[in-house]
Amino acid sequence: MLRQCIEADQLPSMVLWGPPGSGKTTLAQLIARVTHAHFAQVSAVTAGMADLRKIIGEADDRLGMHGQRTILFIDEIHRFNKAQQDIILPHVENGTVIFIGATTENPSFEVIAPLLSRSRVFTLRGLTDEEVGAIVDRAIADEERGLGKMRIELEADARTFLLTAANGDARVALNALEMAASAARPDAEGKRRIPLASIEDALQHRALQYDKAGDQHYDTISAFIKSVRASDPDAAIYWLGRMLEAGEDPLFIARRLIILASEDIGLADPMALPVAVAAQQAVHFIGMPEGMLPLAEATVYLATAPKSNSAYAAYGRALEDVRRTRNDPVPLHLRNAVTGLMREMGYGKGYRYAHDFPEHFAGQENLPDNLKGRRYYQPSDQGHEKSIMERLQKWWGERKGEPS
Repeated sequence: MLRQCIEADQLPSMVLWGPPGSGKTTLAQLIARVTHAHFAQVSAVTAGMADLRKIIGEADDRLGMHGQRTILFIDEIHRFNKAQQDIILPHVENGTVIFIGATTENPSFEVIAPLLSRSRVFTLRGLTDEEVGAIVDRAIADEERGLGKMRIELEADARTFLLTAANGDARVALNALEMAASAARPDAEGKRRIPLASIEDALQHRALQYDKAGDQHYDTISAFIKSVRASDPDAAIYWLGRMLEAGEDPLFIARRLIILASEDIGLADPMALPVAVAAQQAVHFIGMPEGMLPLAEATVYLATAPKSNSAYAAYGRALEDVRRTRNDPVPLHLRNAVTGLMREMGYGKGYRYAHDFPEHFAGQENLPDNLKGRRYYQPSDQGHEKSIMERLQKWWGERKGEPS
């Protein structure tokens, strides 16, 4: 549909959303070459309100005098604040400009709702290795717009590493190729051979797709948590490595492990929470990069531990009753009688001290009258909770007066 709109020169306002190097700006430049509309391009990194007002004023004059539309392309639109985006809105509404924004961030959070509702969002995916390879090969062969005149011979293992390390970002691949080619000396035949070592030097490190404040941050931590919950230590360690290598805050990961230990493992393995807390303390104490060791240890421990969300579910069921049922007073026998008047009113009367009874169990009801007999905590059959269930079943039977 987008191609048809471009070829028909009937473009809607749109937002191009995709990772770096996926072709957002290139697509905008293609539109500029095909359309009969005037094409005005700005970068939100360097442009301000004065630039926008000037472009919109010229667009208004152009439309009124010549009937020519204006396409306003804003690169890195997420860099504009709400006030800057508000300037564009009325002129998009009345047709003075056709808005095209490019962003690596989720437009749902970075583009104001009125502007987003008047735009189509086109999602660009990261390029595949084959697609990056086609771009690299074209750059090597093209003498007019590429590096063809340098007579480059890219060794097979160097090419493979370049495509993998680019991680779907064509810009990274082209920049590394150009740097390695510039550093290579021509041989007797005038050819520049680029071995693996040259590409490794040019790249320095893998270009990881990760933004600690954006979708990649939330998507990757979600993959990490769900892998631990699924008892998959291999996937969990992989996602941990992805986050740490990209520079994620290790204490953020440690906090998530602590939550996970309580929510997803709980009493099936009561040691899970101490292990997670110890990992947090260790990371805080020793820092990085050594801090990855306790994080890795805690990750594997939690991933391989028996799982139960019974405590989490119990709290949810209890909270529902707290919110939806009448909040009856605390039963008198559970109240603390600290004055004579309180004792006269029956505070503490009938309280049965658990340690005075066999097996330290008094069998007394401790919920308000309107909730008597309610069961919130339902142990699973995993790990340590098996023995908890056995004790509870015995106590429940004794409460009802049944033989244990």
